[in-house]
Amino acid sequence: MNAPVSRRNFLWTLSGVATGLTLARSTPGHGFAAPKASSTSGIRIGYASITWGGKAQQAINDISALGYHGIQLRSDDIKQFPPAALRDELRRKSLEFVALSSGNVQIDPAAKASDIAAHMAHAEYMRDAGGHYLQVLDQEPGRSDFSASDYKYFGSVLSELGKRTANIGIPLVYHNHLNSVSEHPEGLERVFDAVDPKYVKLLFDIAHYQAGGGDPAKGIAQYKDHIALLHIKDLAKPFDLPVGNPRRLEDFVELGRGNVNISGVFDALRRIKFHGWAMVELDSENDKSRTPKESAEISKKYLQEKLGINIQD
Repeated sequence: MNAPVSRRNFLWTLSGVATGLTLARSTPGHGFAAPKASSTSGIRIGYASITWGGKAQQAINDISALGYHGIQLRSDDIKQFPPAALRDELRRKSLEFVALSSGNVQIDPAAKASDIAAHMAHAEYMRDAGGHYLQVLDQEPGRSDFSASDYKYFGSVLSELGKRTANIGIPLVYHNHLNSVSEHPEGLERVFDAVDPKYVKLLFDIAHYQAGGGDPAKGIAQYKDHIALLHIKDLAKPFDLPVGNPRRLEDFVELGRGNVNISGVFDALRRIKFHGWAMVELDSENDKSRTPKESAEISKKYLQEKLGINIQD
């Protein structure tokens, strides 16, 4: 794995996702390392640590042992490592620090300064640890009455934050999510109508998009110029639970065990010539007899045996 300094100096030269993204400083991000030729045609497969519930070292060990080459960590995970220590540990385990889940941006002007400060601290950590993307979202459980002014305000805050993170070499990605302004496809449209696309890109979560009533393959086509990376996950059943119901996040499953058309998703990514990271994610392990590593292996086997995607390419 290349040293972090050289990664950060690598220019984004890929078309599509990187179009129009002019940063004050060249960043690694989307096209940092050219993957080997494979059936994924330049899509790199990583895994998210959320399933390990804060056991960051175990997540790193397991994800590396299974052959995934990228990892997404959460803000609680990085409290366990100084940035240089994490950078060195990931290098030893042949893992790239693809993304950090930084938390919420609130639709509340009173929270703006504290939110930006918290996310900038995480962006600085990412820079120092050799990471690629800073992920943010919003969580508004129980709300569905978002106004035009809410979207306008939210877009302005994301854009301001994205400009600041870009200035230190870390691109900002917004994660579409249940219980948020982007829960339904029309909400995600309104978010991206409100942001400056130069500074805010999309982490497209295919299962959250389907849970909100969207078709993931069509969403990939629609947001081809905005998607920087993806969450690849599966959904156990059609989602019809009301806003605010705590069970809404319990029906995500390993790849191939739900009803998301994962094959169609990868076909759509090939059609838009996507080059970048697709992070497999399982929010929580609902079968308590399985470990997070075993779940990650189930998804790996599905990708390799059913779709012909070699995660080690």
